[in-house]
Amino acid sequence: MSEEKSAVPAWEQRFRAARVSLPDWAEDAPDRALYVSNATGTYEVYAWDRATGVHRQVTDRPNGTTDAELSPDGDWVWWFDDHDGDEFGVWRRQPFAGGPDEEAVPGLAPSYSAGLALGRDGTVVVGRSTDEDGTTLHLRRPGGAEPIEIYRHEEYGGVGDLSHDGTLLAIDHTEHGDAMHSAIRVVRLTGTDGVETVAELDEVTGRDEPRGLACMGFAPVEGDTRLLVAHQRTGRWEPMIWDVATGVETALPLRDEQGRELPGDVSAQWRPGAGDLLVEHEYEARSELFSYTLADGRLTRLDTPRGTVGDATSRPDGTVEYLWSSAAEPSAVRSTAGTVVLRAPGPVPPRSVPVEDVWVDGPGGRVHALVQRPTTPAPGPYPTVFEIHGGPTYHDSDAFAAGPAAWLDHGFAVVRVNYRGSTGYGQAWTDALHERVGLIELEDIAAVREWAVTSGLADPARLVLTGGSWGGYLTLLGIGVQPGSWALGVAVVPVADYHTAYADEMEALKSLDRTLFGGTPEEVPERFTASSPLTYVEQVRVPVYISAGVNDPRCPIRQIENYVGRLEELGKPHEVYRYDAGHGSLVVEERIKQLRLEIDFVRRHLPAASAEAGASGAGGAE
Repeated sequence: MSEEKSAVPAWEQRFRAARVSLPDWAEDAPDRALYVSNATGTYEVYAWDRATGVHRQVTDRPNGTTDAELSPDGDWVWWFDDHDGDEFGVWRRQPFAGGPDEEAVPGLAPSYSAGLALGRDGTVVVGRSTDEDGTTLHLRRPGGAEPIEIYRHEEYGGVGDLSHDGTLLAIDHTEHGDAMHSAIRVVRLTGTDGVETVAELDEVTGRDEPRGLACMGFAPVEGDTRLLVAHQRTGRWEPMIWDVATGVETALPLRDEQGRELPGDVSAQWRPGAGDLLVEHEYEARSELFSYTLADGRLTRLDTPRGTVGDATSRPDGTVEYLWSSAAEPSAVRSTAGTVVLRAPGPVPPRSVPVEDVWVDGPGGRVHALVQRPTTPAPGPYPTVFEIHGGPTYHDSDAFAAGPAAWLDHGFAVVRVNYRGSTGYGQAWTDALHERVGLIELEDIAAVREWAVTSGLADPARLVLTGGSWGGYLTLLGIGVQPGSWALGVAVVPVADYHTAYADEMEALKSLDRTLFGGTPEEVPERFTASSPLTYVEQVRVPVYISAGVNDPRCPIRQIENYVGRLEELGKPHEVYRYDAGHGSLVVEERIKQLRLEIDFVRRHLPAASAEAGASGAGGAE
């Protein structure tokens, strides 16, 4: 390594090292693949001809591109063209071998995307979402005819999947008004401009305990009317097969070689030929893969390392390719054949620190936290960063992440909490987030904070609360609701003023908020007020750092400016960084700049080590 390269800090090397997503392949041309990489310093879409080994960059935009799909014949790359990260745009397409871009479905105005389905015969279904129209789905038949509207509803929904022969369309929808528990409708595409309902599956309407459903795809066989569906009938996500023509539902008893039922959430996808399924099992922040044979119900574990499978796909030759990482090991695209399928160019990013699992008794049950201790040789208690995940329907896992690794390199312990509302711990845990939004999660975070201090891990005077998106929201809410618990708040693209955020955010998030709060701000204003960081801004005692994207449709800039303006009026110490993109950046140097600013803010404002920490010999953040 050259002297210049060795001078680059490890945490920056992790951000700058090239990464690749799991390659997706064309159904009828499996040697044609598509993936996303940051090899140029910006995340863009790449085409890969696996037969010739040729890789080609498809998109090249200042703020990056990540949403793309291959046509089944492999001839076209479709990609979503928004404006500087605002997520509002149109689909364009480009020949796989290269050539000019063209508007893929002329006649459709820009919108937020609500899914895309590309049929093998040239049929296209485009999902759109706007504040004015809600969700609309549009059908274009082969031959380039004008698209026609085939579905419309004010509540959020989207494209599920097209059947292999292009005659059936599955629609995920929330017409019942519960955005956390979707229903499924299957329609037949009749002629050039019609649809007729074939089947409905609804586990929400009229039920005291709603259960969610999600479309996972039609069987990849001509004329096959079986749809793979995820359901929550047993209080967790599991797959089943639903024949939409006959109405027959087939449960899938997923038990391992010892006859034990898999704990945690389970999802699946069809393998080529539809005789087997590829099963992903997610449990306690880690995941593994299985193959399930439909004929005899045999479940066979595939050999994957301990950690997290971020994505997986079955190839026609029977191998399975998957994107894997752990907190300590960077991601790689691997194969069950024992090979590395796709390696990003350039150096491999430096390793980081393994996670420890911690379970803490909280007010709503046991809370799972992932803990990493800094690389410094000094013993604790350490200055500690509580990095809170977004979503909220998401969870932290044992996966490689450059952000937490950077804090570890700077002498901090890192704690990540899978609070109530997180996925991966059963439906009851996820659905507990209701009405007392934000306050519920903070109770679980407080329980883990108490453990971190009493266990000797964390210096109580040097606790930093931080997070992005929903994690940024919980950061601002936390420093107001729990003012004596945190030394600093670092909020990235947060919700700061919930009433204004609801007014300005994209329609899909309005739908989620109505579900979480039980109504709109006009219907339940007291709930939105009780859960809004702006309500508690006068109680904030610590310096606050906020970063925000000026084009963000999820946590819009106006509501952040309202919060910042109130901080200024009250004379509260704060710093704000605004960048020209949306809900995060796809530009590597911009990401490094943002984290560098956050680290600098913390190092300037974090108090000196407490007497307890000093007596134990803990090192500082420097």
